[in-house]
Amino acid sequence: MKEIKLGRDKVAIFHKINEWKEGLDFLTENPSFIQAGTWWYQKGKDLRSHEHIANERVAERTQEVVIVLSGRMRVDLYDKNNKVFHREEMAAGDIGVILGGGHGYYIMEDNTRIIEVKNGPFISVEKDKIFLDGPGKTGAAKND
Repeated sequence: MKEIKLGRDKVAIFHKINEWKEGLDFLTENPSFIQAGTWWYQKGKDLRSHEHIANERVAERTQEVVIVLSGRMRVDLYDKNNKVFHREEMAAGDIGVILGGGHGYYIMEDNTRIIEVKNGPFISVEKDKIFLDGPGKTGAAKND
């Protein structure tokens, strides 16, 4: 697992498919607005049935998890001056957890399939995002 920091702030976690650990392995820490982990169990493992209890939670920002199912993509992470400070290539089976800061995605192969999971509720594109434009930016469609 690779943790990417900008100053003292952890802004992303990248977990490659060959880094999985058997059992339950959480990638994020308890205070994160989004919780992401991996499961690796053998046949016959019985996970205890449960229901989650309603608890008020305050999320100050949207965080997201991207999981590459097939193909490849690049994640660009931006500093406070909107300059790329880290690039990470992801392939099938890799997981990226974006905890903060600017980020962009560039699809590197045809037929790339990705699952994205975010904390909610969703408000609107206008109230949730600031688009980073200009040289060196990956670019984004209006609703990406």
